[in-house]
Amino acid sequence: MKLLALVLVATSMTVALAQPQLDFLNHGRPVLDAHNCYPYEGQWADRIDRALKLGFPVGIEQDIAWAKGRPVVTHTAKTTGDEPTLRDHFFERVRPIIEQALKDNDRAKWPIIILHFDFKSLEPETLRGVWQVLGEYQSWITTAPQTSDPHKLSKFDKKPLLVLTEDADIQEEIFFKQLKPGERLRVFGSASTGKIDAKTREERVHLMATLPPEALLPQPPTNFRRWWNNSWFEVEEGGQTRQAIGRRLTTRGCEHWSAARTSWATGSGFTPWTVLKSLKTADGSAATTSARARRPSYAGERRSTPAWT
Repeated sequence: MKLLALVLVATSMTVALAQPQLDFLNHGRPVLDAHNCYPYEGQWADRIDRALKLGFPVGIEQDIAWAKGRPVVTHTAKTTGDEPTLRDHFFERVRPIIEQALKDNDRAKWPIIILHFDFKSLEPETLRGVWQVLGEYQSWITTAPQTSDPHKLSKFDKKPLLVLTEDADIQEEIFFKQLKPGERLRVFGSASTGKIDAKTREERVHLMATLPPEALLPQPPTNFRRWWNNSWFEVEEGGQTRQAIGRRLTTRGCEHWSAARTSWATGSGFTPWTVLKSLKTADGSAATTSARARRPSYAGERRSTPAWT
């Protein structure tokens, strides 16, 4: 799962102008992203409540699959039918928060919630089911009009909720390519990381952390692909280790990502917004990525400021 370092990029109004919207999301400051924010095997049903109590803006990850003819939140594609629905678990839970935000109309603070999808199954019926649910709540959601040229980036219509998904081509097909010009994009996808030619795992790990940003991100943004999802391996050589959890990035990692920010902001049409997660379990011990699905998380989760900001 590529969620140890999450880099979200809001795009410029158009590629021609390429003026970074540095203030679009939390004025360029880090934002907590609540990973696996849903019940797991009947446990930790309060994860979303605990995440929402941490303040705004906040990212909420919902893993999605299909069960009984509707999208559900789950950690596996092998559903039982007992999983909570996306509609009830997320949208109806945040209803009072979003409706109050719309009433207050403090647009400078929008979006206040970033909903991040990780699809555990990519069948077209699952994706279309999610698209339908998004349509029911479209008045809450940051959207942008479809353009005839995919590389012409249309202006966001900011709302309290922003919806992101990842880089599978089938998502781009259903959420983007099937829209007619003028129809509204309800969800925005991730860029695809460039191919890394390596003969060994060690060489691949080294290249992931040391290649220039233009090699890792060779394609320009599109009206749909407006952000980039990375593992910690692209931030710091060797990735996130148990010993490294909770500490600041190394100087080398900071320098690499400072260069990346400059490159994106000055030439690529992307504006970076970085979310770093520092997570501890309820007993105070550090949680690894694989353990996050099993342990009661969020008790010690906190905002962390990277050294370059």
